[in-house]
Amino acid sequence: MANDSEAGGFKQTNKAATASFLQDRQFQSWTMAISLSLILVVAYFNTLSRISQAWTTPQYSHGYLVPLFAAVLLWLRREPFVRVPAIHRWWGAALLAMGVVLRAVGTRYVLFTFDNIAIIPCLMGIFIMVGGLRTIRWAGPPIVFLVFMLPWPRILVDGILRPLQTMATACSLYTLQTLGVDAFRVGNRIELEMSTLGVVDACSGLRMLTIFVALAAAIAMIATSRPLWERLIILISAIPIALTVNVIRITLTGLLYNLHIGQEFAHQLVHDWAGYFMMPMALGLLFLELQILSRLIIEVSPQHELAPAGIGIQSESKR
Repeated sequence: MANDSEAGGFKQTNKAATASFLQDRQFQSWTMAISLSLILVVAYFNTLSRISQAWTTPQYSHGYLVPLFAAVLLWLRREPFVRVPAIHRWWGAALLAMGVVLRAVGTRYVLFTFDNIAIIPCLMGIFIMVGGLRTIRWAGPPIVFLVFMLPWPRILVDGILRPLQTMATACSLYTLQTLGVDAFRVGNRIELEMSTLGVVDACSGLRMLTIFVALAAAIAMIATSRPLWERLIILISAIPIALTVNVIRITLTGLLYNLHIGQEFAHQLVHDWAGYFMMPMALGLLFLELQILSRLIIEVSPQHELAPAGIGIQSESKR
C-alpha cells in the first residue's frame, strides 16, 4: 500500500512538473513573439504613421479597428506552441528578411505599396521563428487580415472604382426603369424627368466594399465550425452584397428625386443618414445567406451515416 501511494504521489508530482514546464514554454513563446512584434512596430513606426493618415479619410476610417480585431482573432484562434525544428526557424528568418528587403526596395524607389505590405511577411516570419511552420495555420489568417488596414494602391483604386461606378449606375438605372421611372443614362449620370442624378466617386461603393469585405473576412475566420467552402462563399459574396446595398441607396435617391422632393433634403437623407443603415442592411443580407447555406447542404459525419437497409434487416433478424 505504501509503494502504491508513493507511486501515485510520484505520478502526480511528475504531471504537475510537466504541466508547469509546458506552461512556462507557452509563456516564453508568447513573450518572445510579442516582444519581437513590438520591436517590429517600433522599427516600422514611420510607415505606420503614414498609413494612419489614410485612416482619417472616410474610405479607410475602419483602419483603426483592424489591428485590434486582428489581435482578437489571433487570440481566439491560438494553439499551443510546440518544439520548433531548427529548419523552421531558418524559414521564419528568411521570410522576415524578405519583408525587410521588400521594405528597403519600397523606400529606395518610393513604392509605398511595397513599404506598406512588408509588415505582413515580417510578422509571419516572427511567428514561424517562434512557433514553427504549424503556426501558419492559426496565426496566418489574422496576420494577413492586417492588409485591410492598408490604403489601396492608386492603380487598384482606378481599376475598381470606375467599373463599380459604371455597374452601380447601370443597375440603378435598370431598377428605376423597372419601377416605372422615366430615366436614361449618360456616362455615370442618370437623367431623370426633373433632375440629374450623378453617381460620383462617393457613390461608387468602394468604401462600402472595403469595409464589408474586411468584415466578411473576419466572419469567415471566426466561423471555424463552418466548412471551408461555405466560408469561401461568405468571403466572395461580400462583393455582390456591397454592390446590391449601394444600388438600393442610389435607386432610393432617384425615387425621391422623381417624387419632386427637394434635392438637398433627398441628398442629405440618402447620402448622410442612409449611410448608417447600409452596413446593417449588408449584414442582414449576409445573415440571410448564412441561414440559406446552413439549410442548403447538411453534412453528415461518418458515424451518423445510415447503414444500408439490408444490413439493418439482417441485424434485426439475428436478434
